[in-house]
Amino acid sequence: MSLYQRLQEGTETGPVDNARNNALGELRHRVHGSLIEELGPVLYDKRLTEDELRKKVHDALQAALAQERTPLSAADRTQLIQDVSDDILGYGPIDKLLRDEDVSEIMCNGPDQIFAERSGKLVLEDVNFADDLHLRRIIDKIVAQVGRRIDESSPLCDARLLDGSRVNAVVAPLAVGGPFLTIRKFAADPLRIDDLIRFGTLSVHAARFLQACIVGKLNVLVSGGTGTGKTTTLNVLSSFIPDGERIVTVEDAKELQLNQEHVLSLETRPPNIEGKGEITIRDLVKNSLRMRPDRIVVGECRSGEALDMLQAMNTGHDGSLTTLHANNPRDSISRLETLVLMAGYDLPVRAIREQIASAVDCIVQLQRLRDGSRRITHISEVAGMEGDIITLQDVFLFDFGAGVDDQGRFMGQLKPTGIRPKFAEKLADNGIKLGPEMFAPHAIGEQQQSRRKR
Repeated sequence: MSLYQRLQEGTETGPVDNARNNALGELRHRVHGSLIEELGPVLYDKRLTEDELRKKVHDALQAALAQERTPLSAADRTQLIQDVSDDILGYGPIDKLLRDEDVSEIMCNGPDQIFAERSGKLVLEDVNFADDLHLRRIIDKIVAQVGRRIDESSPLCDARLLDGSRVNAVVAPLAVGGPFLTIRKFAADPLRIDDLIRFGTLSVHAARFLQACIVGKLNVLVSGGTGTGKTTTLNVLSSFIPDGERIVTVEDAKELQLNQEHVLSLETRPPNIEGKGEITIRDLVKNSLRMRPDRIVVGECRSGEALDMLQAMNTGHDGSLTTLHANNPRDSISRLETLVLMAGYDLPVRAIREQIASAVDCIVQLQRLRDGSRRITHISEVAGMEGDIITLQDVFLFDFGAGVDDQGRFMGQLKPTGIRPKFAEKLADNGIKLGPEMFAPHAIGEQQQSRRKR
């Protein structure tokens, strides 16, 4: 049990233990303060390597403890050193969760309730912050590292850790019950298409089809709910872009990890303390058009930038990609219409729909199923317009009819519907030819059965 937890539970362990835990708490705060005062600018000296900085902190911590008269057992001393080191060099009690490869997301609902997502399931973790101020101090440290701020006048903040993990923080007066911190971890080794196939997110044929769509310069929209894996899928799809092309990425907080040689990453900027200087996604999308991009990749469309994205797709920037929140392909079209209207222009609905039908070629829909897995459930073509309605046709669909196994996991996979998309002709013009076997569901089923027999 960590020192933080003992401090939280001190009131239930009797007056002697309570007094001891209070003394440990005071000692921890005192040592922490003395180290900050002594080391000061050394903590932010970029000339020091991580090992050198850790050694300086450890030596200073040992010296500070040597001057203290509070009696400590060997276990308490070791835990105290670890806790203070994590506070100064890392992110306090959540440091071990950030290092845990099985954890994909961390949610702090106040100082004493921390959840982690493991294999798609939320688990209450056995770690705690000492109090609200402790959690708030860690939040301030995180946002300051990327040049952002959070206070009563600006109580919401989107930021990222130094490794790229996405961070959202909410503090008083908006956060009732303590500061809230949510961290979506950034994979040190980004997932590739083979990983998604192994996880069952999509099938081999669907992967080949999507690769053809990206190389063939189709405009692709990745749609799904929160936590369904949109950004991961966007990153994998972006990896198919050929090396010789100039790519401009636009994000709120940089998450995409592209390995191509010619990538320019743009990131938004919040307003300063005077409420000025804000740079939005829309500003960056507009500016990206002046940077001679071959491809524009927008992390997420959530407002009027959808109009600028459609304009880019319709004016020679084929092969652009973006994501948005929606429950299914049809809803993603409706939501895209709504986002375009948020640009502030009084455009007729039919004109917006014509823009969408002309710009977007393919919609990739993701869903997090009840077994915790993230699956691509639809790959749909935007086929055009019939009257005032945008028509969609599904090229691949997830087979929910396959049922679940004994552990409750879905056994289905993404299968072709048998429909050959109209944009196959556009792909052929770009040198990408899709054979009929790509869209034949029965032929694929027979191949899978023959492989199982072998």
